[in-house]
Amino acid sequence: QVRLEESGGGLVQAGGHLKLSCSTSGANFYDYSSDWTLGWFRQFPGKEREAVSCVSFNGGSPYYADSMKGRALISHKSDKTTLYLEIYGLRPEDTAMYYCAADRPTRKYRVGGVYYPECVDFKFWGQGTQVTVSS
Repeated sequence: QVRLEESGGGLVQAGGHLKLSCSTSGANFYDYSSDWTLGWFRQFPGKEREAVSCVSFNGGSPYYADSMKGRALISHKSDKTTLYLEIYGLRPEDTAMYYCAADRPTRKYRVGGVYYPECVDFKFWGQGTQVTVSS
């Protein structure tokens, strides 16, 4: 059974840094042959969830939303139990509920010679962790 559990949210000042964690279990998410995509999404009050960053483990580059390029990093723990999202230079407009998600099979699209995972229609979700950025 796939289980995803986020942690690491909280209150941070603008310009600060946060590292969100997602404990993952129930599947071999990080294996090349398993064909999973993991991702981070966020939801603003009254809005639909939007993709922040996604990564697949069978090739290609991670996807980052335009608003996150250059100030976010998606990574995972070497023991393959945890997915991370680090955000630098936090802004008040980053205030949202952040969710970890998983999906299979991986779907990709190509831009130039680089493949990125599609970051839509994920099947499995965590409960979310709130991030609040004060100005």
